[in-house]
Amino acid sequence: MRRLLELLGIGLVAGFLSALFGVGGGVVIVPLLLARGWPIKVATATSLAAIIATAVFGAVRYSWSGDVDFSDAVLIGLPAVVGTILGTRLQRNISAAPLQLGFAVLMAAVGLKLAIF
Repeated sequence: MRRLLELLGIGLVAGFLSALFGVGGGVVIVPLLLARGWPIKVATATSLAAIIATAVFGAVRYSWSGDVDFSDAVLIGLPAVVGTILGTRLQRNISAAPLQLGFAVLMAAVGLKLAIF
């Protein structure tokens, strides 16, 4: 029961922050799953699967307000699919420790960039 409540809580926070800031999977779900002891590869894959519903419902909701630029979304989304294919292939060949360190460096760099600019 505790695991169920924790996962539901992670989903609630991820959905809220995704809608508020455009973040969810990599910024919220992955770190919280890592904190629960999940392996980084499982946390990343689970996050990608979980964020599907959030992305769809968020995009639909924002489109009702006219806030989605669909042509730009396609120009970002199609290459993102290619990036996902390449990223998943590369991740399969990297051990967990350097992968997690790279993720931590990325998170720190993004945080620093947001705080400074």
